[in-house]
Amino acid sequence: MMSAHNPDATVVGADFFESTRAYPVSRARLFRAWTSSDELARWWGPAGFTCTFHEHDVKPGGAWRFTMHGPNGASFENHSVYREIVDGQRLVFDHLSNPQFVASVTFLDEGAGSSRVRWRMTFPSGAELDKIKTFAIPGNEQNLDKLAAHLAG
Repeated sequence: MMSAHNPDATVVGADFFESTRAYPVSRARLFRAWTSSDELARWWGPAGFTCTFHEHDVKPGGAWRFTMHGPNGASFENHSVYREIVDGQRLVFDHLSNPQFVASVTFLDEGAGSSRVRWRMTFPSGAELDKIKTFAIPGNEQNLDKLAAHLAG
């Protein structure tokens, strides 16, 4: 559970981790940053990473294919398929590349022009989560930092 004293936090479960972050923008604006190909390509990825989008079809069954370029020159191919889209409220996609996981992203209205994202990544097993959590959890926090900078920009 999120602590009432620190609602921007990451919680780790047996086979998942979930990050939440508040932003001083409307829920609709936050949702658009996650669903607009142009916007998402500008902020997606950990610190120092950039992305080249090849396909981004935001609809149930739609594919999201991109290459993430690391600061050391390495490239990482990613393929996901959207499972569920609830306009302004929720995205669910299956990340089919390794590591495999299901991402559930919920957008919450915080009132007064603020909103919150709750991003849960659920893995096939706790063992799969254990393999990547030491870099994936900080990487997701960096991703959310880049989103904050993009929204402020």
